[in-house]
Amino acid sequence: MPTLLITGASTGIGAATAHHAVEAGWKVVVSARSEDKLDDLVRDLGEDNALAQRCDVTEFGDQERLVAAALERFGQIDAVFANAGFGAKRGFTEESPEFWREMVLTNVLGVAYTLRATLPHIRERGSGHYVLTSSVAGRRALPGSLYSSTKWAVTGMAESLRQELRAAESRVRVTVVEPGMVDTPFFDNRPQNALEPADIARIVMFVLEQPEHVDLNEILVRPTSQAG
Repeated sequence: MPTLLITGASTGIGAATAHHAVEAGWKVVVSARSEDKLDDLVRDLGEDNALAQRCDVTEFGDQERLVAAALERFGQIDAVFANAGFGAKRGFTEESPEFWREMVLTNVLGVAYTLRATLPHIRERGSGHYVLTSSVAGRRALPGSLYSSTKWAVTGMAESLRQELRAAESRVRVTVVEPGMVDTPFFDNRPQNALEPADIARIVMFVLEQPEHVDLNEILVRPTSQAG
């Protein structure tokens, strides 16, 4: 069975994708900072199908241990879903500088660390798939949104990775998924008429299930009710 590694898996899109992956016959390695939520998720998924590993994506040592644990348990990593991230209030005088720093480190450096930690194994195998969670906010600038800037970085990172792999004539594929408004713990007040985490999970699985000669690079998805 193929193995999918997921960061930011304790809730929302990451947890929903873990459920859909197991239903589709994948093994999953789920990671996040919250160990109790991960343990609950693994119980739901079945311990034969899933491994929980605490990981702060801003710490490269944690990412290395995550990869090592995945390989020890399942022997290989077939796909990586770099999904960890969080948002902030709009306005360049909102939030604290410390909050900003943590968000930028998580949303940008954390994704880069996931790529760096997993690439040696993926390159050695010669095949695999990276899926990165960006956002509609990574396609258009939002007023006063540093979060938007971090997601522009993720969108650019995905294309940079794809070009690096193609230059090396690698068969590893790269997809960036850019959701609009999704009803996740991202929001303090639940949005109306938003996408559900399961909607994005189905898209991730659709991407992963494409034949090897299909490299689906970018998916922008909004709820029908979202104009911008």
